[in-house]
Order: sequence, then structure tokens, then C-alpha cells
Amino acid sequence: MRNNRNYRNVWVGQVVSEVGDHFNNIAVMSLAMEYANPGLVVTGVFLMRAIPMLGAGPIAGVLLDRLNRKHVMIASDLARAAIALAFILCLGQKSVALLYALSAALMFASPFFTSGRSSVLPSITTPEELHTANTMTQTTAWASLTLGGFLGAVGVQSGYRIAFVFNALSFLVSAFCISRMHRPEGFRAAAALVKHKVSGLQQYREGLRYIRSTPLIAGIMLINIGWASGGGAAQILFSLFAEKVFHTGPMGIGLIWSAAGVGLLIGGAIGYALGKRLEFVQYKRAIAILYIIHGAGYILFSRMPTFWLACIFIAISRSATAVSSVMNFSRLLKHSRDEFRGRVFATMETLTWSVMMVSMMLAGAATIRFDPRTIGTVAGIVSSTTAIMWAWLNWSGRLPEPPPIPHTFEDAEEEPAAVPA
Repeated sequence: MRNNRNYRNVWVGQVVSEVGDHFNNIAVMSLAMEYANPGLVVTGVFLMRAIPMLGAGPIAGVLLDRLNRKHVMIASDLARAAIALAFILCLGQKSVALLYALSAALMFASPFFTSGRSSVLPSITTPEELHTANTMTQTTAWASLTLGGFLGAVGVQSGYRIAFVFNALSFLVSAFCISRMHRPEGFRAAAALVKHKVSGLQQYREGLRYIRSTPLIAGIMLINIGWASGGGAAQILFSLFAEKVFHTGPMGIGLIWSAAGVGLLIGGAIGYALGKRLEFVQYKRAIAILYIIHGAGYILFSRMPTFWLACIFIAISRSATAVSSVMNFSRLLKHSRDEFRGRVFATMETLTWSVMMVSMMLAGAATIRFDPRTIGTVAGIVSSTTAIMWAWLNWSGRLPEPPPIPHTFEDAEEEPAAVPA
């Protein structure tokens, strides 16, 4: 943080914008609870956030590998600032359609920033810094979840307008921070493939072929899909457990998300330590164990008789998820080629959100006939199948360690050499 100016700017922008995101999340979820059939409305909001990823992910991946990634990230922040402010219109009209439309627009603009941030990380850090920077980026997101969930709940108590205005301002701060990044050769992907005169569709297909040809990258994407099969339901269940099971209102929603955030922070610290010590074979074994713990914690969260016990077990579940996430992302950053990196991370977002969308649809439909505890138990069982999938891939020898990719870092802090007259 002291010595890497580029990463410092990315980090500050991330902190502010992600805390603002959780102001928006709590406000929107609380608004949804004021409508008839709140379970279905919450499901609709999350679906409207997931569906745009089907189109946004491929577009974002191609643009991030074709254009200046810094400029794409700034454009995403500015668009999200305008959309976040527009949520104020929902306060007067009480329109479900408007709530859905703005939720969809906000999520459509998101992967252009989030996948861009992952794509530039190896370009602004040294090889020795990369695992630390990845851990900081992820734990910062989870710290923002913890802090943002609590502050968002407090902010909603003071009025929805405050939450939406703060969210919009946070994106403007993020855009300013990203604009201060500097690198002598800029932030375009490696020029070798970017210069090819191919269509966006061809470039996206090229990225998919690259993912398929690298078993570890494909394997990590597969287990993300397995996690999302139950993780999507959690997006709805957190609100339903707070409002309908424990009757704790908006503050309960914020506290459950905060408990999940605490678990993620603890897991991030463990993942940082393990990621530095585990050899590749040990790393693969650890991932299977972690997803078993995640599924068990999720199930126990759904069965607990009291609010605080439920918070403890969702924290345990999310802690196991965080350990695996830190180690998996470090492997992706290490082994993904620069010219494909935007498409790798955007494709992973697209696949994850697509499966989460299906999970949310099923969980939302299930609320009509089943209680939240039953839905949560089933979701936990389904999500833990990720461990079986990963263990089979490992046991069958389908996850060989790929060779490391040459690092692209250039020290932007150094003054450029003087040009002879």
C-alpha cells in the first residue's frame, strides 16, 4: 500500500464504491419487502441483476482485452453513478418495473469494472506482490460487505434517499481514483492478439477455446458453478430469514450480511496464509475439504433456532468459501495469459451469475410452497456437490499444474529515461 501507487488508487476506489454498493443493496431489499409477495419481488430484483450478466460478461471480456482497461473501468463507474442516483425515482412511484429496470442496468455496467480490476492486477504488482494484492482485493470486498451491510442498515433507517445518493457519490470517487493510475505502456492487453482484425464474437470464441485448453482455469470455473447452484438461493434467503423467520427487519438483513462478511474476512486471512504455503497438490486437496465445510455450515445456518446461531454458522460457511476463493483467484492470476485475462474473468462472472440466476428462480418459486429453512437446507446440500466435482477432477488427473505465465508488471513509479536531444 505504501510503495505501490497504482494499487493504492485501485484499493481506495474499491473501498468507497463497495461500501456504497451495500447501501444500495440494503435499501433495495428493504423497499422490496414493502410490496405484496415480497419473496417474489426480492427474487425478481436478484434475477434482474443476474440476467444482464448473460450479455454484459461477454461484451465486457472482449472490450477489456481490446481497449484500454483503465478507460473501460472509468466509463463503468460513471454509468453506475448515474444509475445509482436514479433509484431515488423508485421512492415516489413505488414501481416494481422501475426497480427491476434500474437493478438490471446497474448490474449490466458492473463487470466492465470488476473484471477490469482483476485483469489489471498482474500489470500493477510484482510477482511477489500478486498473491498479497489478490488477498487484499478480495478481503477488502468482504470487509466492505461487513461494514457496508451495517452502515447500509443504519442508513436505511435514516431514509432510502441517503443510501442511494451515497452509492452514486461512491462511484464518482472510484472513477477519480482509477483515473490516477499510471503505467508507461498504458493498460491495454498484450498487443499480440489485440492487433488482430477479428470481430468481437470471434475474439470471445477465441477466449472460450483458451479456457477449455487450460484445465485448471476450466476446473475453477466449474466449481464456481457448483457453488453458485446454492449461492444464488442465499441472496434471497438472507432477506427472508431476517424478515420472515427471525422478524428482525432491515437491521436483521444487514446483520446477516455482516456476519457473512466477518466469515469472509477470517477466511481471507486463512487463505492468504495457506496460499503462500501449500504446494499445488495440497492446494487441490484443500479445495475439496473447504467446500464440504461450506455446505455443512450453510445447512446448519438454515436449521438454527435463534438468529445469532444462524449468523455464526453462515459465517463459518462463508469463511470456507473465502479460503478457497483467495487460493483459486491467485492461481487464475498466475496462470492466465494477459491477452485473455479480461475474457477469463468476465466469463467466470457470466457463468457464476447465470447459475445463480437459476438458483434464485428455483428458490423464489419454492417460497410459495416451502418455508425458508427447507429451501436453505436443500441449497446447502446442492452447493456442497462442488466438493465432489473438484475431487473427481483431481482424482482422475484432469487438473495438471499449468506453467506460470510471464509477469507483465512495469514499475510506474520510476521516472522514464530522458530522451536524447
